[in-house]
Amino acid sequence: MEVREAIESRRAYRSLDPVEVTDELIRDLAECASLSASCFNNQPWRFVFVRDPDVLKEMHSALSRGNEWIHNASMIIAVFSSPEDDCRIKGRIYHHFDVGMATAFLILRATELGLVAHPIAGYREKRVKAVLGIPENIQVITLVNVGRHSETVLDSLSDQQKEWERVRPERLPFEEFAYIDRYKG
Repeated sequence: MEVREAIESRRAYRSLDPVEVTDELIRDLAECASLSASCFNNQPWRFVFVRDPDVLKEMHSALSRGNEWIHNASMIIAVFSSPEDDCRIKGRIYHHFDVGMATAFLILRATELGLVAHPIAGYREKRVKAVLGIPENIQVITLVNVGRHSETVLDSLSDQQKEWERVRPERLPFEEFAYIDRYKG
């Protein structure tokens, strides 16, 4: 699969079937993430790959309402970082940008392997930290939920989510997010 094909194939599906999560898969995803660029090569990203059914169940208690579909994920990847682990240049804090790029690499590699890797913001950060032993001064940026796309759409999804399973949500047209030579807002 070419990079462009992985980008176009990547979808935030919620209807998931189980997938075997091996040490090799975890290492593969982590190594791809580690190849991302970062400010002064600080590599501020950190990941906890959760595949143990008991720990997954504990993680479910951190999810916001509407994210029950994640109970079908075979793995949850907690993505976290600290601003102190990356550049601060004239008020610009880079760790979110650098961690986002590394996470995108991980998601695209999962897509290339035929998996769904769906990041979410709907979780209680304190609970995630308590379950995984992440220190209080570190920020959990996202949870990436991994499985295989199921052709059977979950009944528990909202009508909007069911529609998004069938058809990719609309993307902004070029003119609404990209400019040539100068911003024209």
